[in-house]
Amino acid sequence: MAGPLDTVFAALADPTRREILRMLLEDDMAVTDVAEPFEMSLAAISKHLGILTRAGLITQEKRGRVKWCKLEPDALREASVWMQGFGQFEPVNLDAFERFLEAAGLGPEAPEADPATG
Repeated sequence: MAGPLDTVFAALADPTRREILRMLLEDDMAVTDVAEPFEMSLAAISKHLGILTRAGLITQEKRGRVKWCKLEPDALREASVWMQGFGQFEPVNLDAFERFLEAAGLGPEAPEADPATG
């Protein structure tokens, strides 16, 4: 059975889930709004959201007929503490996490890979 830290890192391993987290940095979003920029089914997005929810990175709640997603601000605390043990990482905050994703080419302005050139 995977521990909480394993679950968080497994959830962060997928680029779609990292992009969803980046989107939720801005504000809570309806599931349909989360799904909009992705070229996959709503069922596939729901599966990603379920993984993020089980990892404690987001919460989902029903408001009327709409399901909303919210980033959990302290969700990366344990992962941050673990990384600090290596002495080369600063505490993770959401702004720094977003900058990291953008620097890694995973942010909203990341260039899309050309399938012809790989």
